[in-house]
Amino acid sequence: MSDLLTLMEVGGPLAAAGGGAAYLRARHPAAYWSTVGLPLSVARLVGSYGSVMDSCGLTVPPSRLRVLATRATTRREVRPVPPRRGLIRPTSTGMRLRLRLAPGQEPADVAASVERLRHSWGVHAVHVDEVKPGVVELRLVGFDVLDRVRMPRKAGGGFLRVPVALREDATAFVRDYRAIPHQLTLGATLSGKSMYLRHLVAGLAGQRVALAGIDCKRGVELAPFASRLSALATEPGEAAELLPVLVRLMEERYDLIKARQGIAPNTPDEEITSDVWGLPESQRPVPVVLFVDEIAELFLVATRKDEERRDEMVTQLIRLAQLGRAAGIYLEVCGQRFGAELGKGATMLRAQLSGRVCHRVNDESSAKMALGDIAPEAVEAACAIAPERPGLAVAGDTSGGWSRIRTPYLSLADAAAVCQEAAHMVPDVPALDPFRPAAPVPADARPVSLVKPRPVLD
Repeated sequence: MSDLLTLMEVGGPLAAAGGGAAYLRARHPAAYWSTVGLPLSVARLVGSYGSVMDSCGLTVPPSRLRVLATRATTRREVRPVPPRRGLIRPTSTGMRLRLRLAPGQEPADVAASVERLRHSWGVHAVHVDEVKPGVVELRLVGFDVLDRVRMPRKAGGGFLRVPVALREDATAFVRDYRAIPHQLTLGATLSGKSMYLRHLVAGLAGQRVALAGIDCKRGVELAPFASRLSALATEPGEAAELLPVLVRLMEERYDLIKARQGIAPNTPDEEITSDVWGLPESQRPVPVVLFVDEIAELFLVATRKDEERRDEMVTQLIRLAQLGRAAGIYLEVCGQRFGAELGKGATMLRAQLSGRVCHRVNDESSAKMALGDIAPEAVEAACAIAPERPGLAVAGDTSGGWSRIRTPYLSLADAAAVCQEAAHMVPDVPALDPFRPAAPVPADARPVSLVKPRPVLD
């Protein structure tokens, strides 16, 4: 009886601790990782490092000098040598360590074993990055960081750099317009595409950048940001007037580059290799970011007249995509589908958009439109995005690399408030003044009439 009571006294706290750990892991994974998961994973890694590397085929035969020294000092069996391991650096979402590869190994050998390492060390994911020749870094993620997105404190933002989402390796996905000037973002309804656009607008609102928008859904996506926009077109007719203005603005900037650098005036724009960033800061024009929401609306036609207007707009978009980077004009094109079925020029325009972000889409062909020509293996990952995880997307570029990302929640009211506070940052671009939208007046800022209304008589 006394043994039973002792067992109950000891088992009660253990059961409570186990239940508390399970609750912490489900509700607060970051806290669980810091208190329970990290010590357990470090113990597994340190205790099984050699055997795990051997089972993954990442060991090499020891050198002849090592064999002679081992046999001379001990009688132990000479075992294969794993990559030399550096110090383990814990983080709030996982841990990092560097490996010095043995002669004859390459980073691809380690990358091929990430699933085995993940299961062996009890972590959520393992990512491999090459630091320098012969050295790789393993980033171990302790839990699913894309379940509840929390952006890191040091996200790496800056001028024309917007931390817009979180990668699956717990690093920030930064939209860098200087590195990737034009981007295509696809996603079905309620996939999180609008949330991604809000973060871009809110991130650029406080910078010295001119923001222009084409929103053919009567402006329901971009009109709330009117206080920060330099230009806004809400239907195809207005877009047909705005795009030629942007093309002329681009040509004027090329003339400015020619005049500054002594290039002959008759030199074609395609042969100018420099850009506005080579100009003195006092003469450098302000960058322009053009947001195009629902690009398919610009391609749809009903009459012959609409078809001619469509061809003109597509030609102007292609010119901006081909030549706009050097003039400081960048494109952010969004839509649900974007392929050859839209009409003439669609495939050519898509080829100029080097950055790609694909949210949940309705069919596999849509994912192939976004990622098939730059990262074919990412198409399957894009098709596997669940509807209950809005904001989850697959991001890639023309280098062939890709990763899963997820945008944190940002309400439309909060994004509009950021633009309202940054309304004084709208730069002076005279060419865009005719398209400047009227800023909405907040309800609490409207003047209140002190005149008592006359009573209604029967």
